[in-house]
Amino acid sequence: MSGGSVDRVSLDISIRETKTNVQPHQNPSFVLRAIKDVAFEDRPVPQLRDAHDVRVHVGQTGICGSDVHYWQRGRIGDFVLNSPMVLGHESAGTVVEVGDQVKNLEVGQRVAIEPGVPCRRCGYCRSGKYNLCADTIFAATPPWDGTLAKYYIVASDYVYPIPDHMTLEEGALVEPTAVAVQIAKVSELRANQTVAVFGCGPIGVLCQAVAKAYGAKKVIGIDIVQSRLEFAKTFGADHAFLPPLAERGVDPIEHAEKVAALIKRECGLEEGPDVVIEATGAEPCIQAGVHLTKKGGLYTQAGMGKENVVFPMTTACIRALTIKGSIRYTAGVYPTAVDLVASGKIDVIRLITTRFRFEEAEQAFDLVKSGRPDVLKVVIEGVQ
Repeated sequence: MSGGSVDRVSLDISIRETKTNVQPHQNPSFVLRAIKDVAFEDRPVPQLRDAHDVRVHVGQTGICGSDVHYWQRGRIGDFVLNSPMVLGHESAGTVVEVGDQVKNLEVGQRVAIEPGVPCRRCGYCRSGKYNLCADTIFAATPPWDGTLAKYYIVASDYVYPIPDHMTLEEGALVEPTAVAVQIAKVSELRANQTVAVFGCGPIGVLCQAVAKAYGAKKVIGIDIVQSRLEFAKTFGADHAFLPPLAERGVDPIEHAEKVAALIKRECGLEEGPDVVIEATGAEPCIQAGVHLTKKGGLYTQAGMGKENVVFPMTTACIRALTIKGSIRYTAGVYPTAVDLVASGKIDVIRLITTRFRFEEAEQAFDLVKSGRPDVLKVVIEGVQ
């Protein structure tokens, strides 16, 4: 959840008109009005806020777990729903209007939308770590509206043209791919490493695929759902591991040590993988991941579950582990994600298990909320 700065005051700017020279008058939107209360609203067509903005006709949107989290609980950490908000942030579409200072885009271009626009002026932005900018306008993060509408306004330098052979579905799934690229960047992934990933949901398998694309020697996918493990083996994992359930009364840390030892033995990891990526947020996975990581190795926390967990700190210290967290994306990540999808190195279309029309958005959210193991990625077609 981050992006690039726009001047937030209203400006009297000249705007190049759309190809049709006709300004639309309706903007159907899928709105979260309150916790567990969603509705379709016909909102005003959003106007460009800055001479460097563009208006995109949204063509495809993927549903992320954070969208469902806001719908069901109304908050993620410090971001709290206090007013109605349009949902959605994994989107691609077609540029239909550009500000008069836009030089990198033209009306009619198909683009992937990076859903966060930061201030561009703070120390974090200037160092390229704009994912940490406190003034980021991030789609579908309170109080900012998201992309599940016919039209969305975004800064022109936070949209990325996609080649003709890429579909808008692929363009929408650049966003979760970018999340995985950022995790790989934080994890300092490089060729010939061994990498273990806890979780074989969309982000987990994308992390596995990115690791293979970067030349990892061995990638292990770990999950408690056999069908997801089978998919992972066809997508980016060399090995798949189904951890045993903890026996009643067994100490959780003792079980975590047991699971780590089993993974090392069954996957031929000897002292453990060079890098462990935790993409579930589940406390048992966090504990097992720390015990699994090789001495001097790197452990990256990417999944978010309970805000506070029991963490094996002594083990992390004794093993001299590097512990990192990953959130959103930083400089260069989105273009890399576009390239990985465009080149075919990561086939994101295989992640899509269900497609819905815009008018069926609530059914789409219900399906994601159900947590069915056979559902990986759900996409919603934009308003025609």
